[in-house]
Amino acid sequence: MARTRVADTPDPLWETVLSLHQLQERNRESALDDWRGNVLRHGGPTLRLLLPLVPARGYFPDFLTPPEGSEGFEAGLDSLLCTPRAQLRAQIEKLYAGAGPRNGNGAGAQDSWRRAVAEGSAPTLHRLGGALRDYRRLAFGTSWQRVRAGIEADRTWRARVQWRSGTEAMLRTFGPRIRWRAPVLECDYPVESEVRLDGRGLLLIPSYFCRRTPVALADPALPPTLVYPARTHGSPCRLDGDDPETAAHLGRLLGHTRAAVLQSVGGDCTTSELARRAGVSVSSASEHAAVLRGAGLITSCRVRNAVRHALTPVGLALLDGQPAAVIPGPVARRDAAETGRPIAVPASACAEGV
Repeated sequence: MARTRVADTPDPLWETVLSLHQLQERNRESALDDWRGNVLRHGGPTLRLLLPLVPARGYFPDFLTPPEGSEGFEAGLDSLLCTPRAQLRAQIEKLYAGAGPRNGNGAGAQDSWRRAVAEGSAPTLHRLGGALRDYRRLAFGTSWQRVRAGIEADRTWRARVQWRSGTEAMLRTFGPRIRWRAPVLECDYPVESEVRLDGRGLLLIPSYFCRRTPVALADPALPPTLVYPARTHGSPCRLDGDDPETAAHLGRLLGHTRAAVLQSVGGDCTTSELARRAGVSVSSASEHAAVLRGAGLITSCRVRNAVRHALTPVGLALLDGQPAAVIPGPVARRDAAETGRPIAVPASACAEGV
């Protein structure tokens, strides 16, 4: 139980894979329409390499989301490109097994590309790495900080519950799709599966693009990981850049410098990082952070010799131009999640032996 924790940041490779799912989603969310249209218009060559490895439904290879992704995109990509060939072949074979009949003009090209990835030659992996980098620039661009900020509010709330009330209390905040029934964590999941922790602990990763059921690694021998939909505050954060009208209102409300400091917080940063992002001195950044903290727009905590700042739900709502009055607070969401409504459990992923 002591080894169960919530990840500090979103995992860029998990977000990559899950955003590829959203591109193929039939029941599309209007909040993602502009983002989806932009990626589909400009991502043709890149998507032709990535979508055959990430089908809209069912299994996708675990090597696409290595644990090293928690250390950043480049660290995760380096690990991905060093995947042993035996593992590549086994996982691509499993992908083939679950893909079913393939029709259409592009089926042959997709099969050829999958076979090439399974062989793991240096030129093929170089192309795959280039496609992932290109997709990251196209799909996230400058919006990655906003994705982080949206997820940070979820992570901060759950970490606070864990710190104040313990891990079991934190695990009860996820309902209704994830339910803690000691000593088992039950999840709605597309397939029947059971994962025994055997003392390894569980890493919970909040995700912007995980929209309905949580997602886990297919291989139970890998580090136990559960990616879950982050609770956003109000409507999801924009991925198509900041609204200039909102930025202008912020400047009039807070003053241009303080508004710039608030916009520079992102998901999490030190005072020095905040000063560099906003283009002000460290002392000025510290002063503005104190005012924003007093207004409830950011939180600050000391970690060793540094003070780290993060947006609160109200601060995030202000940046997104949403009225704070309509944003439910953590307590209201938690109570709604614990109403005890009977629900069907199609499958479960069990976590025990801690």
